[in-house]
Amino acid sequence: MARPLARARASGQSPPVARFLYVCLAGAVGTGARYLLGGWVQRTWGAAFPYGTTIINLLGSFLIVVIMHLSLERGVIPADLRVILTTGMMGGFTTYSSFNYESIRFLQQGAVGLAALNIGVTVAGCLLSGGLGLVCARAIAG
Repeated sequence: MARPLARARASGQSPPVARFLYVCLAGAVGTGARYLLGGWVQRTWGAAFPYGTTIINLLGSFLIVVIMHLSLERGVIPADLRVILTTGMMGGFTTYSSFNYESIRFLQQGAVGLAALNIGVTVAGCLLSGGLGLVCARAIAG
């Protein structure tokens, strides 16, 4: 039992159980942030369109690319922290399942235009947001 722990410490990584708990904690933080931001957006802009889900997915797409680039390409973010931020925090923050449900719900209601708008804005917007994240990450760290 001490061997894996010693190997993890020697490699600069967290022990597997600690990493797991950090990912879970970060997921809770991401989920809380999604709850707060989504609620604020809905109170501010209304519920006729899933603005909160869209904004959260755009922001999450931007942030995950920044994190991955700074970690994998520039080595600014250590591997453990990258996993904690992407799998944990961004996993808890982004809302693909909500996007999926809201798109299907629009289709069930016969609101094909809103479904198409939701799908188009989310897919194109998240790709653009991720691209912007890459541009920003490169500007920050080269």
